[in-house]
Amino acid sequence: MLDSVGRIAAMTARYCYLLRSSWLRVLELAYWPTMQMLVWGFLYTFLYDSGSKLASTAGLLLGGVLLWDVMFRGQLGFTFTFLEEIWSRNIANLMMSPLTPAELAASLMLVSFVRLVIGTIPVTLLALFLFAFNIYALGFPLFGFFLNLVLTSWAVGLVICGLVMRHGLGAESLAWSVMILLLPLCCVYYPVWVLPAWLQPVAWSLAPTYVFEGMREVLLHNTFRADLMIECLGLNLVYLAGGFATFLLLLRSARYSGTLLTMGE
Repeated sequence: MLDSVGRIAAMTARYCYLLRSSWLRVLELAYWPTMQMLVWGFLYTFLYDSGSKLASTAGLLLGGVLLWDVMFRGQLGFTFTFLEEIWSRNIANLMMSPLTPAELAASLMLVSFVRLVIGTIPVTLLALFLFAFNIYALGFPLFGFFLNLVLTSWAVGLVICGLVMRHGLGAESLAWSVMILLLPLCCVYYPVWVLPAWLQPVAWSLAPTYVFEGMREVLLHNTFRADLMIECLGLNLVYLAGGFATFLLLLRSARYSGTLLTMGE
């Protein structure tokens, strides 16, 4: 047990040292979230100050942007850390070391969380300073939203990493594209009822949908829907288990087919 914890800590420290060694890497963590927040923040200001019928719901846009970025950046932090092992052709060395797949996944999760905190906190403070929008005013529900979005990002990240190991760098574009595919189905900026009736069950099968519905309940009605968060957590546990099982199966297939040794060629 102690050996396992030591290996996870060593891998996490390695990734953190790599991140700390370049200020450009650290800057990039906050750059894209900041640009997105500014665009939607100015739209939020326009709707709020124009006195339009949408003014009362303008805060939902900025809240949706900030929470969506938690999931998107959490998945990118997980996947990009793994891809750096692929790009440096080090993944085969790791797989031949005493490091187990579960320990590798745990270290990637920890680094994803560190990268997420570094990139998210400055953006939320900037939103408060520039647009007087305080995401922390959500209070305790914010913890539930954050936890569930991070769990979803890790589940998706595990599947993407497995696909990259099995199919090579041809699958690395999934790191950017998968979340964009989920964006319209997770109902980030609008309630589920807006979707066609045949798409609504699909939306409710995705854990992030419960988070954004819960956020709207808090912002519009000052009501925390604990039932939504419990259902979301249950879905996320299933997704996380399924994601890790998929990761193991694809890793086994990559070892059998030899793609781990030819990665990057």
